Amino acid sequence: MSLQKIAFLGLGAMGYPMAGHLANKGYQVTIFNRTPDKAEKWLSEYTGDKADTPEDAVKNADIILTCVGNDNDVKEIYKKILSAAKSGAILIDHTTTSAIIARELYQKAKDKGMSFIDAPVSGGQAGAENGVLTVMAGGDQEAFDQALPVMQSYAKAVTLIGDAGQGQVLKMINQICFIGTLQGLSEALTLAKAEGIDAKTIVDVLQHGAAGSWQMVNRAETMMNNEFDFGFAVDWVRKDLAICFEEAKKLGVELPLAKQIDERYKALQERGYSSADTSVLIK
Repeated sequence: MSLQKIAFLGLGAMGYPMAGHLANKGYQVTIFNRTPDKAEKWLSEYTGDKADTPEDAVKNADIILTCVGNDNDVKEIYKKILSAAKSGAILIDHTTTSAIIARELYQKAKDKGMSFIDAPVSGGQAGAENGVLTVMAGGDQEAFDQALPVMQSYAKAVTLIGDAGQGQVLKMINQICFIGTLQGLSEALTLAKAEGIDAKTIVDVLQHGAAGSWQMVNRAETMMNNEFDFGFAVDWVRKDLAICFEEAKKLGVELPLAKQIDERYKALQERGYSSADTSVLIK
């Protein structure tokens, strides 16, 4: 195995375990996090180095991975990365952002002799912890091929979708699919509850047919038990949906169901459920 030097910036709910898988695979990992105590905690669990600034984290890295919050966070950290990374470095952003930002960063990296891959992930915190994420990538084939073994350290499926930005567009498609599924499941479970049919029966009978889904198998029982602490918060899905609506408007595409569900999430925020996971839609 090639021991590339890797920088990982952003140790949130997703980034923390992702960086840990890289360390466990034997990569030389240098971490950076805006909150230093999170970086110290990571170092107490994994082997690696800690940098005090993004510039120090990336200056010797062959592959630079980021997983931060939103478009503004990505813009801010990539100003520093692009100023300090070496020519030939491969930059991979696992944040869910707009396709516009991804395409801008691809060009800026290219101008500096670097490669940029937009690579949003699906699978949630549990997927990150278990190393079974799905990665949707946009960028150049050569850079993708070089970085593939690194991403496979924490993912079960890594696919190059197409040009820069198309990884982000597929992530938008993913978000629309799963919230639509959650809306249908929420209505179905509400009917089941009124009729007195329990969630386990629903899952056992329906999971292998046309109604079956990941959301049904993993969330039906917890939804009916009023358990909503599974990592991907309402605040975050609304951030992602805003990106979806921006892209759809640009392309002249209507997203009526997604907009309806977004309004329901907005109402849940107003009721104090901002930090609950997306399955709180049943409320």
